[in-house]
Amino acid sequence: MTQDIPRRQQRYVRVLSIAGSDSGGGAGIQADLKTFAALGCFGMTAITAITAQNTQGVRAIHGVPPDMLRAQIDAVVEDIGVDAVKTGMLHAPEVVQVVADAIRRHQLPNVVLDPVMVATSGDRLIAEETVAVLVRELFPLAALVTPNLDEGGWLLGRKIVDEDALAAAAGDLLALGAHAVLLKGGHLPGERVVDLLALPGGERHRLASARIATRNGHGTGCTLSSAIAAHLARGLPLVQAVQAARTFILGAIAAGADVHTGQGHGPLNHGYAPVAQLLV
Repeated sequence: MTQDIPRRQQRYVRVLSIAGSDSGGGAGIQADLKTFAALGCFGMTAITAITAQNTQGVRAIHGVPPDMLRAQIDAVVEDIGVDAVKTGMLHAPEVVQVVADAIRRHQLPNVVLDPVMVATSGDRLIAEETVAVLVRELFPLAALVTPNLDEGGWLLGRKIVDEDALAAAAGDLLALGAHAVLLKGGHLPGERVVDLLALPGGERHRLASARIATRNGHGTGCTLSSAIAAHLARGLPLVQAVQAARTFILGAIAAGADVHTGQGHGPLNHGYAPVAQLLV
């Protein structure tokens, strides 16, 4: 008589986005979920704020109460579980504190911190007093911090004006308590985009690619940080996760470069090459 062998339970690779909602669908929670799905992951959310925005700008921001944010995170983690976390718009000190407390309480792994401060349209998305709390509470908890040049300059209190300044700025960001920094150089002029990945011990990776001519760059930073989190959740080491995420976002920008969406900065094409949902 044969004995029944229990079937091994499978599950999805799970990624949680803690970020703001973009009603226009190009950035924030909406971009994160599209990215997770495109990379074969199961996406979950804890919404920090609701925004009224489109391709032309942000019209209004309504913060979610901290207790509700905490409840969202707890509900997801305690039932479904999390393999990686991406944080985006954390607009107020009390919001940062809730997120930091949740990361510690649940020992959440593979945290990618995207210090969202200014929208593509130029609209400011974070209170000035939040910056110091963000650095103190979340930098030490994140596997990677992914500022663009404006955000890096704001964090350091100085402008980052050229490619030569990237290395020093990345090193100074590490000195603020980050475990690793991806300083994104897309706002610098020139035909090539250069990002710098800085790791402890002086290890540096220069990541360069040809600039893609397009107005459709809304949500680029959200998408990149989400893609990194997805690849970390899938088991890639940090350097390879950053490289794979960068490949994905270059493809998404190119695929959406000539698509007309709205009257301002349009979105990327997140679904240009979806992969099957990964089971582990």
